[in-house]
Amino acid sequence: MAAKTVNYKELGLCNHKEMFEHAIKGGFAVPGFNFNNLEQMQAIIQACTEAKSPVILQVSKGAREYANATLLRNLAKGAVEYSKEIDPEHKGVPISLNLDHGANFQICKECVDNGFSNVMIDGSALPYEENVKLTKQVVEYAHKFGVTVEGELGVLSGVEDDVAAAEHVFTDPKDVEAFVKDTGVDALAISIGTSHGAYKFKPGMHPRIILLLFSFFISDFSS
Repeated sequence: MAAKTVNYKELGLCNHKEMFEHAIKGGFAVPGFNFNNLEQMQAIIQACTEAKSPVILQVSKGAREYANATLLRNLAKGAVEYSKEIDPEHKGVPISLNLDHGANFQICKECVDNGFSNVMIDGSALPYEENVKLTKQVVEYAHKFGVTVEGELGVLSGVEDDVAAAEHVFTDPKDVEAFVKDTGVDALAISIGTSHGAYKFKPGMHPRIILLLFSFFISDFSS
């Protein structure tokens, strides 16, 4: 018997397009936090609700292995209800459930089918054309259910679960527009010199890349 597909809207979640459009118009950032258990999620929801901040609940490879899809889905649903209880006047804050660093199409599909409102497909270690092909495949499936997709271009140094890179591969601003148009992604993780997770080397920012990419994204949202 096939498992029932659950749409994120049934859980009271919102996708990243809705969340980011509101943030850009309001001039504020949206925090994303990885969680691995109930206690972490409680703290995240309480803090963000009290701050009246939308929040992205991120699920890593390790979290997926620790808690199965049913538990994660119901934790997210509980997070929505918990936020409403904390702030009943405003009916809580917008919450999304995001797959962090999805390694392949199948993992992204499983998350879409289990109520995630956004999935990240990380094809950054692949050659450009293969990254485009994989990312587009995920986009075409996810968009059927209103689920937004984040791609990645360039390599972020650091270690997060089993996702690791010892060196930076900066995102080329010239590739960004083509990648977004070729794949249809709703969001893009870029490499500008920052590091995430655990690392034993010095990150180095690249201001010119930041400015060029920022200019592109702002003009794209304004059009």
